[in-house]
Amino acid sequence: MLHTLRNPTFRHLFAAQIVALLGTGLATVALGLLAWQLAGDTAGAVLGTALAIKMVAYVTLAPVAAAVAERLPRRAFLVTLDLLRAGVIACLPFVDQIWQVYVLIFFLQAASAGFTPAFQAVIPDVLKDEDDYTNALSLLRLSEDLEQLASPMIAALLLTVVSFPVLFAGTVVGFVASAMLVLTARLPDRARAEGSAFWADVTKGIRIYTRTPRLRGLMVMEAAVAAAGAMVYVNTVVLVQARLGLAEEAVALAFAGFGAGSMLAAFLLPRLLDRMADRPVMIGGAALMVAGVALVPLIGSLAALIMLWAVIGFGFSLTQTPIGRIINRSAREADRGAVFAAQFALSHACWLVTYPLAGWVGAGAGLSVAALGLAGVGALGLIAVLRIWPDQDDTILTHDHPDLPPDHPHLRQHGPHHAHAFVIDDLHRRWPKAA
Repeated sequence: MLHTLRNPTFRHLFAAQIVALLGTGLATVALGLLAWQLAGDTAGAVLGTALAIKMVAYVTLAPVAAAVAERLPRRAFLVTLDLLRAGVIACLPFVDQIWQVYVLIFFLQAASAGFTPAFQAVIPDVLKDEDDYTNALSLLRLSEDLEQLASPMIAALLLTVVSFPVLFAGTVVGFVASAMLVLTARLPDRARAEGSAFWADVTKGIRIYTRTPRLRGLMVMEAAVAAAGAMVYVNTVVLVQARLGLAEEAVALAFAGFGAGSMLAAFLLPRLLDRMADRPVMIGGAALMVAGVALVPLIGSLAALIMLWAVIGFGFSLTQTPIGRIINRSAREADRGAVFAAQFALSHACWLVTYPLAGWVGAGAGLSVAALGLAGVGALGLIAVLRIWPDQDDTILTHDHPDLPPDHPHLRQHGPHHAHAFVIDDLHRRWPKAA
């Protein structure tokens, strides 16, 4: 897996990912402390609203940002957004009103809604070989899991010698360092799509996504993943402190179990995907998550919770890591950024529903009811995936073009009834019907 880092461009981008993630982790801790300073006992409501703002920004702005990105040099676009994020974070220590937090969080997440899909779309252009790309996806997944473990510990150590606003300075340093690393990376030129109207580019990724069976299946699978993941992220603290009656340290141990399971899957995935197709691996991972959440009512000890969270984390990585491979084979290089943005927006739309569902049902009806309800949502999603995403998922498809004139260059090249790697584009607007 590590041999992928021999590619100097990917090495710079991977380093940029790590420092930006560490900075984001420090900001997460600092934001919680800032909310407590401003709102006291209602800090949870402030953070919940900030999370909702984050999801709304992701869902609404990612496709727009992708259309903007197609009209700008990719290096300048990524560096500008990193510096914008650094500038927003630099303002947070000076706020003294809750509404100011909400405004800054919106601008921060708007920049992230543009940066993340654009960054994801660069990686397959840098690593053309699918095995190298798979290894890169696993490394990026590992970096996210390690950040979840490392950032709280680094923040805790810093808070023993400095006050929490200094953590925001660490975040600024992380984003500036990320910008410098992207600036020094030799990014490949962006493949240019045919000129089209801005609004058509905004909706292009969604159109490709909804007309491609494997991507429609991926969208429904994200609903199953979000249902299970929301139980972990929203209710772990309640499970540990209310049901098990344990201290805050046990919350960290439970999340560490989730991270450890995810990291183990990321290590194993490159070899696993050499032997199996993406679809069964991802469906198996989603099934593990749903089954794990269904077992939450039986939890009676911290050890059992850690083991169960590790199983769910393992399934989480199995479902999330191969997503780039699916998108890579489902779109032209010129359309890849738009489809990554569509994936980003649609997946976060699922989380926007399941986050409050996990919290409200858990608070109103109890954690066991919330777990079984979310497991039910996940199970319905899995059943839908099996129907929507065909088991026979060939890349090369036989089709024809009754709408094109006989002398069209595409027909002259391939013939009237032909087969090639099929993706939705201007010449292929509908998926061929199965024979």
